[in-house]
Amino acid sequence: MSDTYKIGEKLISLSDISKIITENIQIELSDKASKKVVACRDYLNKKMADSSSPIYGINTGFGSLCNHKISAEDLEQLQKNLVISHACGIGDTVPNDVVKIMMLLKIQSLSYGHSAVQLVTINRLIEMFNRNILPVIYQQGSLGASGDLAPLAHMSLVLLGMGEVNILNNEGEYVKKSTSDIMREMNWETIKLKSKEGLALLNGTQFMGAYGVWSLLKSQKLSYLADLIGTISLEAFDGRNESFDELIHLVRSHKGQLKTAENIRDLLDGSEIQNQVKEHVQDPYSFRCMPQVHGATKDVISHVEIVFTTEINSVTDNPTVFPKEDKIISGGNFHGQPLALSMDYLALSVSELGSISERRTYQLISGKRGLPSFLIAEPGLNSGMMIPQYTAASIVSQNKQLCTPASSDSIVSSNGQEDHVSMGANSGTKLYKVVENVERILAIELMNAVQAIAFRKNTSSVFIESLIDSYREEVPFLNKDRLLHTDIQKSVDFLQSLDFSEDLL
Repeated sequence: MSDTYKIGEKLISLSDISKIITENIQIELSDKASKKVVACRDYLNKKMADSSSPIYGINTGFGSLCNHKISAEDLEQLQKNLVISHACGIGDTVPNDVVKIMMLLKIQSLSYGHSAVQLVTINRLIEMFNRNILPVIYQQGSLGASGDLAPLAHMSLVLLGMGEVNILNNEGEYVKKSTSDIMREMNWETIKLKSKEGLALLNGTQFMGAYGVWSLLKSQKLSYLADLIGTISLEAFDGRNESFDELIHLVRSHKGQLKTAENIRDLLDGSEIQNQVKEHVQDPYSFRCMPQVHGATKDVISHVEIVFTTEINSVTDNPTVFPKEDKIISGGNFHGQPLALSMDYLALSVSELGSISERRTYQLISGKRGLPSFLIAEPGLNSGMMIPQYTAASIVSQNKQLCTPASSDSIVSSNGQEDHVSMGANSGTKLYKVVENVERILAIELMNAVQAIAFRKNTSSVFIESLIDSYREEVPFLNKDRLLHTDIQKSVDFLQSLDFSEDLL
């Protein structure tokens, strides 16, 4: 990817988004997209000049107020009022990486020329994105239908010179500032929203979409990390490798199962531990069934990626403008049901990586297969790795609670006009937490696995031994009790620092 990504030249992929965000790549509208945006805006201007017929959200009120006609002289005020009145988010703020993805997805959706926004509006969002000027947005407030109204309203406030932003300083840290201060510093004029613009900005699935994209990208990495860390645990437990033989997986040929087994075989290649005589005929499920469990999660990740790839390349505001067909159609593309169901599914699936990981940790500390109890030389005097397993178990339990599907709920709003909603925003924020939790569970397993494998006389594969050496630079061997909170956090940081090629993920 070049230093600049042109919006509208091709469909955007999760991989594209990952590179844009992680490498701080600049974006701009392609010429093709710019022409579409201008043409759509010109069409609506002419339509409004030639007709006084009510068009939802353009010259009418919103939601259950859709039958209230708005005079031509009040159309701009209508859009401004919409943004201000809908900025009712509360709670914790949205992480900056998620906000940046959210802005990118909104720009992508508006670029198709079906939303009737001004070119200046999109360009201001692009400039904010490129300069890392990110609106302060709150996690609570969206029902996931009629779009992510409250969060997107907070994003749009900045265009009006209102609200707050987080801006990246020269030290690489985000600092909070009032939008009014930023407007003065940047010499920006406030955007005067034209007919439909406020609605185009607020309607859409970009809040839940951003949480889903972030979680998907993280889940792909966690899926491989589960294979990797699980393999280290297998070696530390003196486990067997025949459960990963390709033949057994070809006769139950789920793609994810095949991939996990392949990963484990590759990771074990050259292991001395695997070549030593095994005393045990069979391993517990948490080791033996890694291809089946990890693989099922991989298959869900692949499915959800298809759903999200479609969504992030879609127009999701309402009404939708079709200049060539001379139609302005009020529909329901803002409804987040596809994302809500997918994110609930993904949360449940990713949580299982944490569930089986904690079971492997439990096996490692249990004093079996020649390993000392709690992986410490003098158990009793030292508690060793006793309590990290408690921590992992606590997080696993929390994930079970978080996996209750948000999409199974619906609450009537807007005086019954919006009588079925997706709750996709809650699906997204829950999923984010589940993914973060699984990363911590895997970090605890890694800490235990590396501790346990040190008690083996033979070595593992070159790749695993190299990884262990790198890890040991951050977290030393546990000879006697010390503050393990620090070791757990360092383990999390270590996992976050690892970067794998796309073919592994």
